[in-house]
Order: sequence, then structure tokens, then C-alpha cells
Amino acid sequence: MVEHIIIISSILLLLLMFLSLIRVIGGPTVLDRIMSGNVIGTKTTVLLLLIGILYDDLGMFVDIAVAYALLNFIATLGATKFFLHRRSALFKDPSSW
Repeated sequence: MVEHIIIISSILLLLLMFLSLIRVIGGPTVLDRIMSGNVIGTKTTVLLLLIGILYDDLGMFVDIAVAYALLNFIATLGATKFFLHRRSALFKDPSSW
């Protein structure tokens, strides 16, 4: 019974990740795309933990999930800083060049 609940919740997470992927591809702004990528990474972390529960080896999957969450966080910060820096460089006053 527990296995069925985990599989159903995993499928629902995958569907939600697909909806976020649509926002990544066609988001109106760059920051919306970055946020959707972060949402996909967070849902992937939860999916890794559900897989760990399903295979009865949660300890190994917790390590993988924590490492993935840290990489997702660092990538989100880096992408945000890059695009915000690029945006501020694009909108500088040309007379200050």
C-alpha cells in the first residue's frame, strides 16, 4: 500500500515538473525561467527521496538529494547573478562608457 502511494506521488511530481518545464521553455522573463528551473530542482530532490524510500535505502539517497539540492541552489544563485549583472550592463547610460 505504501509503495502505491509513493509511486502515485512520484508520478504527480513528474507531472508538476513537466508543467514547470513548460514555464522554463516559454517563460515571459528570464527570472521566471530561473525560478522554474529552481522548482524543477527542488521537486527532483523530493523525487530522489521518494525513490530512496521505495528501494529501502534512504541513507544513500539522502546524501545524493542533499548534494543535488546544494548544486541546484548554487546554480540558481549563479544564473540569477549573471542575468542581473548582464541586465544592469545593458541598461547603463551610453554616455558613461
